[in-house]
Formats: sequence, C-alpha cells, structure tokens
Amino acid sequence: MSSTERLQRYLADDRGGCGEEAVAARLAELEELDAATGDINLEEDVALVSALANETRYRIVRILHIADDELCVCEFAPLLDVSDSAISHALSQLTEAGLVKRRKDGKWRKYRATSRANALLVALDGSRKL
Repeated sequence: MSSTERLQRYLADDRGGCGEEAVAARLAELEELDAATGDINLEEDVALVSALANETRYRIVRILHIADDELCVCEFAPLLDVSDSAISHALSQLTEAGLVKRRKDGKWRKYRATSRANALLVALDGSRKL
C-alpha cells in the first residue's frame, strides 16, 4: 500500500469519507509543514541531541551546568566511574557538538558549558513532572 493510499484510508476513517481533492489538500498542508522545517539545521540538532544521549556525556554537561564555572579535565575523574580516556573522548564529542567550550590553561584543559547546553538543560528541567 502506498503512502498516499494509506493517507486516503486515514482521512476516510477520520472524516467519514474522503475524495482525491481532500487527499491533495492534506498533502499540500503536510508539504508546508515539511518545508517549514527546512530553515532548521536538522543535522546539527541531531548531532547535539546525540551528544547528550550517553550517560557520561550527559553527566559531564550537567556537572558543568551546575558548577556554572570552568572545571579542569582532571576534576571529572573522581565524579565519573569511567577511564580518563573515556572522559577525554566524551569531552571532545561535547566540544564538537557545541555543548562545552575548551580552554587551555598552561598544561591543563578547562571546560565550561555553553549557553546552548545550559538552555537545553533548563528546558529538560522544566519539562519534568513534579
């Protein structure tokens, strides 16, 4: 069954009858919805959300958000039950996704949550049921 046939069946069930004009009108509405997403950089958004889709990376961003300050890479090890290399890899992925900023301070690297990361975490916090 084609997607148009399935849409026609849905519209017929939903509206108690459906002709070709109704299907064409609904397809036009759906295409407008799809076109409206064209201004959004979907690849960047998916990469951003994917970067948070790992417990270690999410905890790092959450810690940086709560700290509201820079933390040295060495300060994560006592907090996370993963290897130093896993922490470094997670921080690199978060940096690439634009969720953390990295700054070199002598021989140390310091990290801070970006405003985008902070906004995402505030949105997540606000979406929780109390």
